[in-house]
Amino acid sequence: MRSHTLGRGRAVTASLLVTSALLLSGTLTPTPAHAAGGTLTVDVSSPFKPVTRVAAGGLYALKDASTPPDDALLQALRPHTHTQPAPGVQQKPNGQPAGGDALVVAGKAERTGAGEIIRMPDIYPDFPYRWVSWDDWLGKVDTMVDKRLAATGATNIRGWELWNEPDWTWNTAAAGPFDDGWARTFKAVRAKDSVTPIVGPSDSAYNSARMRDFLTSARASGTVPDVICWHELVSRPDLIASHVADYRAIEADLGLTPRPISVNEYGAPAEIDVPGRISSYISKLERAKVWSADRAFWYEYGTFNGLLTTSAYQPTASYWLYKWYGDMAGNMVTTTPSSLSGLDGFASYDTTRKAVDVVFGNEAGTNTVNVKGLAPLGSSVKVTLRSTPSSGRTTAVTAPTTVSTTTHQVSNGAISVSVPNMNADAAYQLAITPAGAATDYQHRYEAENSSVFRAESLSSAGASNGGYVGRIDNIGDARTHSYVDFVVNVPTSRAYQLSIGYANGTGAAATQGLAYNGGAWTTVSYPPTAGWGQFGATVSQTVTLRAGYNVIRLAKGSPGFAGGTGYAELDYIQVD
Repeated sequence: MRSHTLGRGRAVTASLLVTSALLLSGTLTPTPAHAAGGTLTVDVSSPFKPVTRVAAGGLYALKDASTPPDDALLQALRPHTHTQPAPGVQQKPNGQPAGGDALVVAGKAERTGAGEIIRMPDIYPDFPYRWVSWDDWLGKVDTMVDKRLAATGATNIRGWELWNEPDWTWNTAAAGPFDDGWARTFKAVRAKDSVTPIVGPSDSAYNSARMRDFLTSARASGTVPDVICWHELVSRPDLIASHVADYRAIEADLGLTPRPISVNEYGAPAEIDVPGRISSYISKLERAKVWSADRAFWYEYGTFNGLLTTSAYQPTASYWLYKWYGDMAGNMVTTTPSSLSGLDGFASYDTTRKAVDVVFGNEAGTNTVNVKGLAPLGSSVKVTLRSTPSSGRTTAVTAPTTVSTTTHQVSNGAISVSVPNMNADAAYQLAITPAGAATDYQHRYEAENSSVFRAESLSSAGASNGGYVGRIDNIGDARTHSYVDFVVNVPTSRAYQLSIGYANGTGAAATQGLAYNGGAWTTVSYPPTAGWGQFGATVSQTVTLRAGYNVIRLAKGSPGFAGGTGYAELDYIQVD
């Protein structure tokens, strides 16, 4: 299958050839034409996971330490994880100079709340990768790992991706079978870095038999990846759920503990700049509960794969789809489309603000969004409908369009919203709040919605919004520090009171470090509480924030901080 580093014409042509071949073979069936009359049902009373914006990542999203230039544009998206080229990258995609070195851009990713996966074979200049020898490759592996170990300030590296699209880029004739090469490379990385997760196999498309064979071999050699990865690039987002289910069945059959899933390339060339189509991908990736997913790379470094225009780095129409996604808080709630190939959407509910957000698209004409479970919002709700067009990667769009603002009476906890004149290529948002409620900036930020590193999101009925972050346990180095980054947005530059909801079951005071916007550290002390997972206690600090976006870190360990003592769980922060 084609890949991100083919030229524009070759990439599109190869993608079409692959898709056509699959259609002719019967592996795929053609996607039905768009037609009006679709229905999307949203059940606000049925949350299924915390908001973590799993699909808000990009392959080669960042070019260098200062590109894209405006951190705030990316902070608004609250990206999850990017896949970036190896330290010392030589890859020149689409004839561009080599760029995007994961360690060079690590600070920029960190300032926007994003983690990074390092794609190791991008140390080679050619694509498909031109194999030299095992001595050459293992020497490069050692060099890359040494560079990462020396980067003591880069705390946001989430994994090593050992190879890319080995189902067609691995030179079996010269290097031997991929499964053997995987094990050899895995062990070379682990000899130097026993901590950082390893990601793979990263095939260009999901293949059940190939996945089973790979995992069987990896289990036998003790080299099963920590994060399972493949790509979704053949214009069939409706297959994502079946791929995930099939993988989970293989995993269980082989007796493997469940692994996070990364789809670190999604969207074909003809789709990637079409907000309506991409809303369908995000919907299905969220429902499948993947851990992370990246917009595929087709054109140039540094534009977040078309969310920003080239050179001017202004928002495109697709940017606003991801901005709506970035603004979600609380829990993702269940959405049910009437067809997997047409109208689809994803939705969230923030109980603290009583705010429901629904993002949808991929259908034309008049369609319906039914929203139930709205009783907590009262007898009537305000519904604001917005849209963003499909105007491509080179056209700046300063803001989404507000289509209408209406009041709906809630009947049996439900409303039905008719959306006329939809364009299948555009994306739409319904923002639902109690009628008459004052509009204010977000004050509370749930820990489980934030960027979590070397800690764990957990659930508790006693926690705000039902979730919290625990096991914030580690002090050590840039690979092991445990911390949580909150990206907060405030209206004015001034001092704010920061309240931290927490639990501390140690029986003694515990401490963590607090820093914001890369500034100096202060120590937060958490008196003991009734027990773990039992919330209600708060401590307060004063923070001076700038107008707009700020990154607030609470850490057990972090560069520049001597380390916290004891243990504390984080429920939320509140900025007042």
